[in-house]
Amino acid sequence: MAESVENEIISIIADVSGYDEDEIRIDSHLVNDLEMDSIKAIEIAVAIEKKFKISIRDEDIPQITMPEQIITLVETALTQKKEPR
Repeated sequence: MAESVENEIISIIADVSGYDEDEIRIDSHLVNDLEMDSIKAIEIAVAIEKKFKISIRDEDIPQITMPEQIITLVETALTQKKEPR
């Protein structure tokens, strides 16, 4: 599951940023390396929410600086979604 989440996240970032998937590493800096701005960050968040059917809090978006953080956030949300309440 983790690898498919990573691949999906990289694919979404590539779609929004215009970079090729092979240019994006999990430790790439979204702003410095991939030239992302706040609008693109929101586009990525919305695409992730739709793809994985999870919710990302608006206040978390500016704190995310690397794909690795997005992957962790999504995996955590998916795990919590599966756990019975």
